[in-house]
Amino acid sequence: MERTPISRVSVRLAPEDDVVVAKSPLKEGTELDFDGASLVVRSEIGRGHKLAVRPLADGAPIRKYGQTIGFARGPIRAGELVHVHNVEARDFERSAEFGTDVQPLSPPPPDEARTFDGYEKPGSIAGTRNYIAVISSVNCSASVSKYVAERFRGPDFARDFPGVDGVVAFTHKSGCAMPDDEPTRLLQRVLAGVARHPNISGWVLLGLGCEVNQVDRLVRDQNLGKDGPPPAVMNIQTQGGVARTIEAASAAVRGLLPAASAMRRVPLPLSRIALALNCGGSDGASGITANPALGVASDELVRRGAASVLAETPEIYGAEHLLTRRAISPEVGAKLMALIKWWEDYARHNGASIDNNPSVGNKAGGLTTIFEKSLGAVAKGGRAPLSAVYQYAEAVSKPGFAFMDTPGYDPVSMTGLMCGGCNVGVFTTGRGSVYGCKPMPCIKVATNTTLYDWMKDDMDLNAGTILDGTETVEEVGRRIYEEIIAVAGGKKTKSELLGIGDEEFAPWTLGPVF
Repeated sequence: MERTPISRVSVRLAPEDDVVVAKSPLKEGTELDFDGASLVVRSEIGRGHKLAVRPLADGAPIRKYGQTIGFARGPIRAGELVHVHNVEARDFERSAEFGTDVQPLSPPPPDEARTFDGYEKPGSIAGTRNYIAVISSVNCSASVSKYVAERFRGPDFARDFPGVDGVVAFTHKSGCAMPDDEPTRLLQRVLAGVARHPNISGWVLLGLGCEVNQVDRLVRDQNLGKDGPPPAVMNIQTQGGVARTIEAASAAVRGLLPAASAMRRVPLPLSRIALALNCGGSDGASGITANPALGVASDELVRRGAASVLAETPEIYGAEHLLTRRAISPEVGAKLMALIKWWEDYARHNGASIDNNPSVGNKAGGLTTIFEKSLGAVAKGGRAPLSAVYQYAEAVSKPGFAFMDTPGYDPVSMTGLMCGGCNVGVFTTGRGSVYGCKPMPCIKVATNTTLYDWMKDDMDLNAGTILDGTETVEEVGRRIYEEIIAVAGGKKTKSELLGIGDEEFAPWTLGPVF
C-alpha cells in the first residue's frame, strides 16, 4: 500500500516537535510516510488533534511549536493520539529573559500613505463608530439605563439621526456590596473608559443614589467631563423615581444627539487605530491559522504607528517567556512577570490552579493543556517588540504592541480592551464564538473552513484556507489587515449586522460580595 506523505494530512510546526496536528480526520490504520519511514495511525485522530511522531517515555516533555506543552502520562507510542488521556500539565522551568529577542519591525514603503475614514477625536486614537452611551454606575440603575436606550431605536431614530450608530446602555452586576478600594477603583476605571472611548460621542451616567460606587465621586476621581461638555449625571433617588429619571435621562440624550449626528468621517492615518487582539472557542487550528495570521496583521498596523494590544493573562501562561524576550526594557518584562505571579497567587487563594484550562470546547477542538493553548494564543501578537504592559481597562497611551492584564473569559477580556480605548477588535475562533462588542466593532476570524462554511452569517473571514493549502499565513494576514482598515472606516461586521453587542459588556469583578 502506498504511504501518504505526512505533510499532506498534518502540520509539523517545528523540526524538533514530537507531534503533528491533523489537517483533517485520520482513520486508524492509515500508513503515513514520515521522513522516509512508515508511521501507522493507531487510533482515530480528529482535525486539530495531535499525533505522536516518535515514542515518548513516561514523564517525557512533549514539544509543539518547538516548546514544551506538557508531559507524557505513561509511555506514548509513535502514531498514537496525544491528548488529555495521556498528557499532564505541570510546572517547569521557563527562562523569562528580558529583551533578548527584540526585533524592530521594518518601516512601511516610503511612498505609502494608507488612511481610513474615521472620526477625528482628541488624543491619539480616532473614532471608528459614533454612539451615545447610557452608563449605569450600579446594577440598581441597570433597568432604567436600558429603558432610556430603548427609546432611541427603530426606523424613526435611524431616519432622524443617520450619522449616529445607536444609543447603548452599559449595564453590569456590580457597583455596590463591594470593597471600597481596588474593586471599586477598577469598576470606575472601566466606566470612565466607556465615557472616554473614541467611539462614544456623548454620555449620560445613571446611579441609584445609595451605592458604594457613587456617581459624583466617579466623575470627580476619574476627571470625567473636563475635556468636553458638562456630564449628564443623575441618581434615581434624587430625580424622584424610575419614571422621572427615564424622562430626564432621555432629555439629556436628545440634547447630545444633534452634535453627534453632525459628525463626519474624514481620512485619518492608520496610526489612529488601536487594535484589540482576542480569541475564544479556540481549537487545535487556532495557533496554526487564524492566530499567526492575525499576528501578521498586527505587525502591519504597528509598523504604521498604530497600537495593538494582546490580553488574557491566564492564556499566555506557559508562553510568557516568549513575550518577555520581546520586551523593550527590563521594566516592561518585569511588569509582565509580576502579572503572572499575581495570577498564580490569585488562583491559589481561590483554591484553583492557573493551569486549570483549556475549556471543554477547547479540548474537543484538540487543545490539551494551557501551555499548548498559550503558545498558540501569543501568535496573535506577531513579532513586534513588547512596548508596554497595561492594567485592566487602563488607557492605551502609546503606539506599538502591548499587553493588557485581563482574565481569559472573552467578554470580560474584551471589555477591558475596549475600555482601554481600542477602537477595532479581531476575535479568532475555532469552535464558533458569536461575540460582538459595542461600541467597538469586532471582526471574527474562523480558524478552519468547516466552521466558516457552517457559520457564514457570524464569521467575517476564513483562515482555514491555510490548512487547506490555498493560502499562506502571510496572505491571510494581509486579508485581515485590509478588513481591519475597512471596518475602521465604517464597514459593518457580521456581529454588527446581527445587532450583537448590547449585552456583552462585562467588567471584571474583583473581591467578595458583601
